[in-house]
Amino acid sequence: MNNELFNRARALYQARDYEGALGAFTQCLQDGAGLAPGEMGLVYHQIGNCLIKLKDPGEAIHAYTQATADAAYDACGSVNYNLGMAYAALHDYEHAVRHFEIAVSDAKYDTPYKAYTGMGSALMKLGKSAEAGVAFREAALDEGNPDPTKALLNLGVCFMALDRPADAVASYESALQFDMTPDIRHKLYANLGQAYVASGQMQKAVNAFEQAIADKTYFLSDSASVDYQRAIAAVAQGTAELTQVIPATADMSGLDVTADGAPVYSDQDPYGYAEQDPYYYADAYEQGYPGGYQEADDRFFTASDEELEQWSRGLAKQERKRRNVGLKVLVVFILLVLVAFGAAVYAYTQGFGYPSQESVVQQLFADPDAARASVLAKDVSDESAEAMLQLVQQDADVAIDGVDKSMGESTAYVTADTPEGGQVRYKVSLVRDMIGWKVAGVELYFPSQN
Repeated sequence: MNNELFNRARALYQARDYEGALGAFTQCLQDGAGLAPGEMGLVYHQIGNCLIKLKDPGEAIHAYTQATADAAYDACGSVNYNLGMAYAALHDYEHAVRHFEIAVSDAKYDTPYKAYTGMGSALMKLGKSAEAGVAFREAALDEGNPDPTKALLNLGVCFMALDRPADAVASYESALQFDMTPDIRHKLYANLGQAYVASGQMQKAVNAFEQAIADKTYFLSDSASVDYQRAIAAVAQGTAELTQVIPATADMSGLDVTADGAPVYSDQDPYGYAEQDPYYYADAYEQGYPGGYQEADDRFFTASDEELEQWSRGLAKQERKRRNVGLKVLVVFILLVLVAFGAAVYAYTQGFGYPSQESVVQQLFADPDAARASVLAKDVSDESAEAMLQLVQQDADVAIDGVDKSMGESTAYVTADTPEGGQVRYKVSLVRDMIGWKVAGVELYFPSQN
């Protein structure tokens, strides 16, 4: 191979002249000096990298496939990782998973955590949260992973989809030990708050949500806001720790993660002269701070792969339910308002009100003189009021025998006890006053004459 031409192509790539680099690498294939074993795979690998930088994943797939055809080229893991990235950029997640699996099976591939992370993201796109959880777990456990935070965060998302909020809590809490950018830490606390809510730990949920919004630069998603208000209400009612976990079938309120977004293109360069940005989907978390994995709280790693796979059915449906939570809340709120309004109208037509007929009558007989200004209808004249009140036998425990109710008028039948031990029966007429009732008339009542 023409080393001078190849080195010039590398220099153009480093200078971010990807068009020029692509042309130079292509010339290396056409050079008359010929290519030694392994060099064809190397050149096609670099051509694929240029095409990825030029946002042409379809052509990059052809180049990377040519690189894998060179049996003497020993970067099988790296090339298949890039193939997985290219297929994922085209939303072909089935093929992406297959190439990520090939990458992690290559013993010479020294960054398997990247392929496991890409595999987990693709599986999440396919709605296979159980299998995705296995992949993210492997990425977090990889000793070569300089930043397990991304894998731990996404593992928590998988556990939430699997209705295992306690394991999600453990995953998120373990991620807190690593350095991360403020926006990622905000998302982490928001997701942790939702996991606490789902596991019934309301006081901890409130604390986590408040950490997420403490510096006023981060805003909770609709789903997280719903859970935050739910946690606040529970704490206010003295139920900071619930004994019954909120089931995932009750919406789970979703997660504070983006549902979809444009892919980030990346480069896997075995020769160290290009960027090494790992590729993550919009529902994964990106930052560049290093850290070492510490076995502080790893009980969420104890589930077997078979156990996780048993819970994978129906998870795509759960993911859809997590979306548009704000719209769902609004629709439910409107429905509740309509139901409440309908119930109020029905109650009004049936004679119900506040204060009720019973309470107005009891107030009248408990202290007729004091109640005169508050319980009598406004169109009752002073003479009529005086005549009515003279009939009333004061009785703090007057018995209400029955009430005939209608929308605008009602009649109450009462029995009052006299100090001498006798009883006096009354017929009290009431009229509607706004939403309540007022007394319009009082007369003695003799059942035998009616």
